[in-house]
Amino acid sequence: MGYAGPVSDLEEAVEGLRLAARPDRPVPAAMEPYLDKVRGGAYRVTDGDVDALRAAGFSEDEIFEQTVSAAVSEGLVRLDAAVRVVG
Repeated sequence: MGYAGPVSDLEEAVEGLRLAARPDRPVPAAMEPYLDKVRGGAYRVTDGDVDALRAAGFSEDEIFEQTVSAAVSEGLVRLDAAVRVVG
């Protein structure tokens, strides 16, 4: 039996994130501009963005779940790019 070690643990954790993020989850069209902002520069998201989603009828839970899914999925895209560069 081989040593599992930290690399294997990391790979397992990343795979768990890939599954949990559900990048293929359906996205309501009205939420897409907000999620594009999350993916492209989450630091630009404002309270006003979230207020607009609430006013459009989205619940706190919907906003949270879509935000986390987009952010984690984008983070994994960037991780994959880094791994390709590093090798």
